[in-house]
Amino acid sequence: MDDDKPITEQAMETITTAVDATKDAAVTAVKKVRKAAKKVAKKVAPKKAKKASKKKAKKTSKKAAKKSSKKAAKKTAKKAVKKAAKKKKKAKKAKR
Repeated sequence: MDDDKPITEQAMETITTAVDATKDAAVTAVKKVRKAAKKVAKKVAPKKAKKASKKKAKKTSKKAAKKSSKKAAKKTAKKAVKKAAKKKKKAKKAKR
């Protein structure tokens, strides 16, 4: 960590970086999940199916999408925090 900045400021920077990375990752994950869910819904639902069964398939795929996007967001948040910490360590070593 930098000796020039107070610890609170350093912590806020790290948190901000993590939040930004998480937000970007969540948006990307949601887009990918939606695309995949649409493909699955097309394969699963037969063409001559009733409207009710289509709604059910849509609801199920939405739930799956929501669940997987949450997992992806958590994973990327962890990665972002680790990356930010690594960058700070490298910067500190380079300073020496």
